[in-house]
Amino acid sequence: MSFRIAIARLWHEGNSFTPVATRLADFRQREWHCGDAVPEFYRGTRTEIGAAVDFFAANANLTPIYLRCAAAGPGGAVDEADLQAMVREVVDGVRSAAPDALYLSLHGALIGTRTLRADLELIRAARAALGKRPLALSFDLHANLDPAIGGLADIVVGYKTHPHVDMYETGWKTLALLERTLGGEIEPVVAIAKVGAILPSFNMRTADGPMAEIAALAAARTGGALLDATPFGGFAYGDTPCAGAAVAVTADGDRAAAHAVAAELAAEMRARRERFAVRLRSPAEALRAVVQGPKPAAILEPSDNPLSGGVGDTTGLLRELLATRRRAVFAFFWDPELVGRSAPGRRMRVELGGRLSPTWGPPVALQVEVERVTDGRFRNAGPMERGLEVNLGRTAVLRRGALRVIVTASCQAPNDPEYFRLHGVELGAVELVCAKAKNHFRAAFGALCDPIIEVDTPGPAAADLAALPFRHLPPELS
Repeated sequence: MSFRIAIARLWHEGNSFTPVATRLADFRQREWHCGDAVPEFYRGTRTEIGAAVDFFAANANLTPIYLRCAAAGPGGAVDEADLQAMVREVVDGVRSAAPDALYLSLHGALIGTRTLRADLELIRAARAALGKRPLALSFDLHANLDPAIGGLADIVVGYKTHPHVDMYETGWKTLALLERTLGGEIEPVVAIAKVGAILPSFNMRTADGPMAEIAALAAARTGGALLDATPFGGFAYGDTPCAGAAVAVTADGDRAAAHAVAAELAAEMRARRERFAVRLRSPAEALRAVVQGPKPAAILEPSDNPLSGGVGDTTGLLRELLATRRRAVFAFFWDPELVGRSAPGRRMRVELGGRLSPTWGPPVALQVEVERVTDGRFRNAGPMERGLEVNLGRTAVLRRGALRVIVTASCQAPNDPEYFRLHGVELGAVELVCAKAKNHFRAAFGALCDPIIEVDTPGPAAADLAALPFRHLPPELS
């Protein structure tokens, strides 16, 4: 028996404290495809939709219907008009296609400038358009899940790794469960339990620490009638009524068992909540601690990490770096106007950072020479999002003595070695890599840089959550 499965994607992580709204143009620049263009773009990538392309190629009894697949890098809330236009396109596509089932690839921390539960609203509208046919969802590990999703979805699967190197496996598992559902082999049900805590993600890596313990407990519970158990760390910078960590469990026909396991794992996460807190060094402390070794050291500035909603504009780390004479590369600042007037060989006085908020540090004035200008295009080498095309827009490499600073026309994290190769940077030739990045940096650079140190500076994703002006948290967290 053959089945028609619709696939749509609306993937974005919204930081409520970033002053720059995410617009439709940001989705168009990163991922914006529909119909036959979807398999052409995602084929060969280690992403959820890349897995879908391979899954359908391996299952001749399934016919894909590729609806809008869109993603933008994490950033500010999505402009409300743009958000609603994208939601309507997905929902209208489901209604028009009338598929036998639907797979939605979501992040789980999507917010609009007015709609704070955007994922829930999309899922609710998609369910209304789909009717009682099976609905499968996949989410990022940092999803802020509303428990109401459990009553709307038949299948929920999330990333199990941080850094996220299992996007492909997540998409494949979601579709495999959906195929079993269509074939009548299983009758999945979903339960979602909130942890009752906002967990900072600095110590949320799944290789060790409290999240590794939770992941192991979830894996041990999975099997037989328990089809999937995913702990979600949540996204701490999303100020919404569904903020905070959660656990989702998909079980075969037994909702009570799903609720019991979800509640058990949520309690285990809650018991470990204090262990997710960390104290980061100051930039000055980190620079003093770094000594030259066989590999370059890396100092990360997570308060301005684009994958946490950073804006490539804070100056705390750069200011301290300039007091040294390290052979270093700094990645990056987001400044389209500066990039636009950069030309190879040009000498000029520039001001780096401090464009968007004076609270994150004033601009840093430098006399520089433009060493290199690129079109900003490369393909990830991985392991995270391997094979995915990246478009930074026009970029420039500015040199001041032994320091090179990368400036880009779009705000995207420097988490892949190809980012640096594009800019003529050979890591073996530098002493220090400074990057506006966080845990995902370690996926590709954990074996290339030693040590890797995170520092605390003012920014939209700073470590001190108590300093952020939350307004919409659920009562138990406010």
